[in-house]
Amino acid sequence: MTKNGYFLPMPSMRKIAILIYPDCQLLDATGPATVFAAANRSIGSQSYSVELFSAHGGLVRTDAGIEVASAALPQHFDHGIDTLLVAGGDRTAIKAAVSAGHLVPWIKSQEPHVCRIGSVCTGAFLLAAAGVLDGRRAATHWAACASLQRMYPSVSVDADVLFTADGNVWTSAGVTTGLDMSLAMVEADHSAAVANDIAQTLVVYARRPGHQSQFSPLLKAQEKAGSAFGELIDWMTNNVDGSLDVATLAARAGMSERTFFRRFTTSVGVSPARFVEALRLDIARALLDRGEKPKTVALAAGFRSTAQMSLSFERRFGLRPSLLRKLHRPSA
Repeated sequence: MTKNGYFLPMPSMRKIAILIYPDCQLLDATGPATVFAAANRSIGSQSYSVELFSAHGGLVRTDAGIEVASAALPQHFDHGIDTLLVAGGDRTAIKAAVSAGHLVPWIKSQEPHVCRIGSVCTGAFLLAAAGVLDGRRAATHWAACASLQRMYPSVSVDADVLFTADGNVWTSAGVTTGLDMSLAMVEADHSAAVANDIAQTLVVYARRPGHQSQFSPLLKAQEKAGSAFGELIDWMTNNVDGSLDVATLAARAGMSERTFFRRFTTSVGVSPARFVEALRLDIARALLDRGEKPKTVALAAGFRSTAQMSLSFERRFGLRPSLLRKLHRPSA
């Protein structure tokens, strides 16, 4: 179904069109293409046909210096597109693609006619420029989230997720998350068993779910804090099951509570309380990934109870810890 509310027929063989342009990220195009090709092998039939398209067709030089063959953009596809994906690129490549004058209008013209439309990494900027992401939740590379939100305020940018699926509009975060998104598409089209088989063949994570942070809050904090609070963050990580209130942390840092709160928030980018919750959720999620029981995880991560942990999970990720554990449980 398109965002206009019309149901489109699902063809027996789904045509996947991947839009590329000069200096686009090679893996943004070849990653999803590889997943869909692997799906055909797993299913044992031609469920997907994949083709790369560019403004004028022919060889297109990618960011890796490798040229790939492409077909010219058609005004209309004879048999329709099931899925249209837009590859990402660095800032210069994206700016040139948006300014080219023909790619954005073409994307806009195709949106009402495709069953599914999406982007990999910074390809979200092209979708946003075409108005596809207006009023929708979207993902892009963590380093470009602030720019996407600033340039397109009508888009709800989620800086933490690996991919989003808002109606028939899919967006993924940085580079390799295009694999995660494509696997999720195959699972939606066919089954978890097919997606798992592809993941095993490609030696990738079978279900790195879309709620999982693309960049650990701990790593982000350490990068921002540098030497100012690096030692304190290490201590917090090793004592996450203890008391991490402002009074305790301020005393540990040798500052007054007011000074600590101000300096920590400035250095890390979030308040101490918000960081502590993110740290605990990060650790809890890792423990759940290993199959630990929620009650054990809650205590180890410093939550007062499984109920408190569940509330934090639902508020942050939109699902309960039990569902996360189920998602990571190997399929039979």
